[in-house]
Amino acid sequence: MIRLFVALEIPEFVKDKLIDVRRKIIDDEINFRWEPKNKIHVTLKFIGDVHEEILPEIENDLLFLKTFNKIKCEINNFGFFFRDGFPRILWSSLALDHSVNEIVLKLNEEFFKYGIEKERRKFKPHLTLLRLKKNPGTDFINSFKNYDCEPLKFESDKIVLYRSELHKNGSKYFEIKTYHLN
Repeated sequence: MIRLFVALEIPEFVKDKLIDVRRKIIDDEINFRWEPKNKIHVTLKFIGDVHEEILPEIENDLLFLKTFNKIKCEINNFGFFFRDGFPRILWSSLALDHSVNEIVLKLNEEFFKYGIEKERRKFKPHLTLLRLKKNPGTDFINSFKNYDCEPLKFESDKIVLYRSELHKNGSKYFEIKTYHLN
């Protein structure tokens, strides 16, 4: 079995800028487990575990992605996902082209034939920046929530099928196939 997901790639210069902004807000590389630059992406569809022998069929099914144009994106603020009243994930929000919703819908349809559940939650595009094990405190939360983020506009021209391997120190991602947008 292999664990897969489909993601919208974020250009390197955008990741660099985002990391610079994050460091302006909180410059602490020791006490927090920041997402590494190579793992910053927008998950469009988490597929989960599938049998490796269907990988060529999945790669072929995703060829429809090449029919889409580059996706206009804008990063404009930070927020947190909470679990049990505590912040667990620091994210940066993204405003994306409406075509992304069509892509997400089509991905749900394509993978349903493999017995993979359709995502029931509304698609909320975001970039995961930090995973928190304990509550960092109100000052930390407010420093991101109240940061006046200058909008960062860019285009993404790639969607990638990734394999994810879970390890003791976190997951590792391996690019399987890239689909270039027009």
